[in-house]
Amino acid sequence: MIKPQDSCEDLSDNEIVKKSLEDLDYFSCLYKRFEPELLRYIQRMTGITAEEAQDILQESFIKIWRNLKKFDQDLKLSSWIYRIVHNEVVSSIRRNKSYGKNKTIDIKNCEHLITDDNKPDSEDEEEEQILLYETLNLVPIKYREVLILKFLEKKSYEEISDILKIPEGTVAIRINRAKQKFRDLASFKKYFQ
Repeated sequence: MIKPQDSCEDLSDNEIVKKSLEDLDYFSCLYKRFEPELLRYIQRMTGITAEEAQDILQESFIKIWRNLKKFDQDLKLSSWIYRIVHNEVVSSIRRNKSYGKNKTIDIKNCEHLITDDNKPDSEDEEEEQILLYETLNLVPIKYREVLILKFLEKKSYEEISDILKIPEGTVAIRINRAKQKFRDLASFKKYFQ
């Protein structure tokens, strides 16, 4: 049985991986460490409910466990985990589109997108955030993912490159194109409101 949860906080990511391979109880440390940010990422990418996001996260962690022995300790663990979650998100989006279940985000019911870091101070700021997330939902997925990873998840170009398995130069190009698409869509939306 695992020691008190405090011991997880004192361990590095690589130490938790090593201990998880020796003692399954330590795998819960990984889950607890990454769950909040991964759930937020899943919901930002898909706009699904918290329950649906939990399902994707559970499937992701099953794959993480199955592949933990293959984890290359030279990589950053968070990037490796994000990559697995990202693949599950993309698979979920494709499944939903193929079954005609694709839906847009009803931003007014998406409290999960607003974190303590970005809570609006006024009604104007709240309206701007609503416009931001509605516009983000309109951006094609290959551009939405880089915008979310860079600006909302605060990932570096190197981390985004690891997560998406594309060169850093391609990350930079996609971010520039994504920002332009976002600007175009935002100005179009404002024009028609």
